[in-house]
Amino acid sequence: MFKKILIANRGEIACRVIKTARRMGIQTVAVYSDADARAPFVQMADEAVHIGPSPAAQSYLIAEKIIEACKATGAEAVHPGYGFLSERTSFAEALEAEGIAFIGPPVNAIAAMGDKIESKKLAMQAGVNVVPGFVGEIDDTEHAVRISEEIGYPVMMKASAGGGGKGMRLAYSEQDVREGFEAVKREGLNSFGDDRVFIEKFILNPRHIEIQILGDKHGNILYLNERECSIQRRHQKVVEEAPSPFVTPKMRKAMGEQCVALSKAVGYYSAGTVELIVSGADPSGESFYFLEMNTRLQVEHPVTECITGIDLVEQMIRVAYGEKLAMTQDDIKIDGWAIENRVYAEDPYRGFLPSTGRLTRYRPPVAGWTDDGAENGRRGVDGIRVDDGVYDGGEVSMFYDPMIAKLITWGPNRDVAADLQIAALDCFEIEGLGHNIDFVSAIMQHPRFRSGELTTGFIAEEYPDGFHGASAEPSLVKSLAAIAGFLATAEADRARQVDGQLGGTLPPPSRWQVKIGDAVHDIEMDDGAILVDGEEFALSMEYVPGDRLVEAEVGDEELAVKIAKTRTGFKLTTRGASHSARVLPGHIAHLASHMIEKIPPDLSKYLICPMPGLITAVHVSVGDKVEAGQPLAIVEAMKMENILRAEKAGVVKSVNASAGESLAVDAVILEME
Repeated sequence: MFKKILIANRGEIACRVIKTARRMGIQTVAVYSDADARAPFVQMADEAVHIGPSPAAQSYLIAEKIIEACKATGAEAVHPGYGFLSERTSFAEALEAEGIAFIGPPVNAIAAMGDKIESKKLAMQAGVNVVPGFVGEIDDTEHAVRISEEIGYPVMMKASAGGGGKGMRLAYSEQDVREGFEAVKREGLNSFGDDRVFIEKFILNPRHIEIQILGDKHGNILYLNERECSIQRRHQKVVEEAPSPFVTPKMRKAMGEQCVALSKAVGYYSAGTVELIVSGADPSGESFYFLEMNTRLQVEHPVTECITGIDLVEQMIRVAYGEKLAMTQDDIKIDGWAIENRVYAEDPYRGFLPSTGRLTRYRPPVAGWTDDGAENGRRGVDGIRVDDGVYDGGEVSMFYDPMIAKLITWGPNRDVAADLQIAALDCFEIEGLGHNIDFVSAIMQHPRFRSGELTTGFIAEEYPDGFHGASAEPSLVKSLAAIAGFLATAEADRARQVDGQLGGTLPPPSRWQVKIGDAVHDIEMDDGAILVDGEEFALSMEYVPGDRLVEAEVGDEELAVKIAKTRTGFKLTTRGASHSARVLPGHIAHLASHMIEKIPPDLSKYLICPMPGLITAVHVSVGDKVEAGQPLAIVEAMKMENILRAEKAGVVKSVNASAGESLAVDAVILEME
């Protein structure tokens, strides 16, 4: 077995590989950029080599620096993780030339399957179903328009070397193609160094289902069941689960065998994933089409590990060393259900805009996953697993992907796994930047998610006006009101014990009025009992002023609530939403109706930068007339282009920013008259 391997990646996947290598008795080498000098994966590895400045193009994407680090440390093999150089044929070839093992598939398989255009041609030759589209070089925008009209709208434009949701645009009309084609080319060039684009028919009501493949160098290839990855935003996966609630044993066998045949056609080995698009309108499951093959480890691999018990990273290392697979297709089972939520640094309350900055507080519901080799150890602690690569006080950088952590839960069935997600998300504390914890919790509770009726349009269809927090039942609001009254009493009790106050020590107020949204509840503390609107309420909890998270028992239900003090009460966050609780002592509550409500200023005449980012284009000048919906500027953040449009018609009064400037969130780009 290898004695030392280098991980050519960063963040949570670098940590993930290091943990398994450590269990296998293999030493590890990390490579890091300026931005990652203090990152956990650097501390965790046995050795670490600095490879350059923060931008990936000057560090993680330079193969020569990775190879130099291998030579300097004596690393015998490289695990590329996902992203960066993981699917770059030139990198695998360069390693081979230096006698360094690549922990991944053969070069010819990466070349054949990593290129979306070539892989479709190969799939067609192998008799695999492919989505109707244009497989070939597209000359320019006019050519793209003609192709799109021949295929029939809607169509999907994709960068040939794309991945991770980057370099993709959905077009419903000629105008969409004209606006998006060049953007797809730019994103492909900037992220992958390849500006080729292909166009295919967009399948309506599509489900995104993928098959995990595992093969060795001796011709053995297995499929490790499927993953359902239909819940996506901007074509990037948000929720993944295994198995799929849509796939039957017959479908699983048909899909798996076809994906194995495709893999054998290119002599595949190591871990890989064949992505399929399946028509949700066809309950037979026979309408599935080859989408692409990812010749690497997937972000969502833990859910497959949870239901099969197979450590995919370990198997990749063993295959790269030349070992045969120790299992056969008959050994692959499905034990229970696993769900993964990606916790992103993005603000769902502001249109999911990227959010960078320092993690002033980071407290996952359980400690980060450790690969101790125990039976069922890949399921974490009591069915809750956190894969992360950040730390309390660390920074989520603008230079890399915005994923903070992956939360994986396992249960004997789908409902148990989803319930565990909700409970764990309630206990997940992140402060300092925007995050999507409320949003993924809301998905876990959504009736449509629970029914399993999923498509890639789930988020757009269920949240057409954006996300404003999960709706709360009156019973939950009542429970939060009782908790707010308990918190207020504890805070008042502490305040009355502060030394040096005039007069005698007064008893704390015992009556409160709590207003949450439109609901108003009267809370009274009476000899240890809690009364809500005059009736005794079953609440058991402990709270010390300063606590940020409380775990309460409300009747037979357990409820974890994150707490933040406000000027007039508390912000209580649980079950996918934050609730502002105004808490007033009972004897003055009636005066609240006389308070003047502050009216927020009108900002509609300003174009405000919605996120920290780089202005790449400003399309208008002073005096220009604009119409509602017209593109005004482009802001690039987290390697994605964001088009900012006019909210209403008007005339440009002033332009305060120009292309090439880096702007902070809420900076004014231009003002309308």
